Amino acid sequence: MPNEPSATAASPLLVIEGLAKSFGGGRPVFADVDFALDRGEFVCIIGHSGCGKTTILNALAGLDTASAGHIFMDGRAVTGPGLERGVVFQSHALMPWLTVRRNIAFAVESRWPDWSRAQVDAQVEKFVALVGLSHAIDKKPSQLSGGMKQRVGIARAFAIQPKMLLLDEPFGALDALTRGTIQDELMAIVRQTRQTVFMITHDVDEAILLADRILLMRNGVDTPSGYRPGGIAEVIVNPLPRRRTRAGLHHLEGYYALRNDIVDFLVGRAHAA
Repeated sequence: MPNEPSATAASPLLVIEGLAKSFGGGRPVFADVDFALDRGEFVCIIGHSGCGKTTILNALAGLDTASAGHIFMDGRAVTGPGLERGVVFQSHALMPWLTVRRNIAFAVESRWPDWSRAQVDAQVEKFVALVGLSHAIDKKPSQLSGGMKQRVGIARAFAIQPKMLLLDEPFGALDALTRGTIQDELMAIVRQTRQTVFMITHDVDEAILLADRILLMRNGVDTPSGYRPGGIAEVIVNPLPRRRTRAGLHHLEGYYALRNDIVDFLVGRAHAA
């Protein structure tokens, strides 16, 4: 068992040390991944397909195991799924035979099995209201649009009040207008709950809008001296004011320089030998 770091009020919520992943005994997709998330911090990770972003998120969720390295949350090793980590995937993963209310209640009842029906309903209704779906609370997924389904998935993740929220491109399948609306709702809820968030995105502007820090991940590449696994190549601290909006983002000083730096990485440095 690795030495577990002690958790204090000032210590990071999540610590990742030396994480690596190989499939089938071949060359590692990524190796030597080290980073931490502070409490209440919103971190986005960006990189090309195949660099291992989703594998890292799945390892944080306890849904996959790394080939090497360790993950600690609140000083304890992450060894499997847990209700202290809420996960939202690109696919909403709702149970089609249950209403919005019951989809979320199922998670709430798992989190607090001793709660009364009234307590469960109050918790469900609170988070359904936060994503603007009170009018649809007793509808089934088949009666909802794609954006509404994704709102339900977000409400379900927040309703169990996890210590950390893991988002795997949750808006990737949505149209631009719906995507922007849900981004605004997500930002509002995160500010209200001071939620810690780790999110995968391919959208540079989405990362700039939402994240306090942006992790830029490179792909594995063959070099003259041999194969170099993928990993975290650069970490960017977002210098823009935290209370930023979609409408005003491009007016902020430093926005274009930040955006150009990320785009330059994706175009030229992510695959560099």
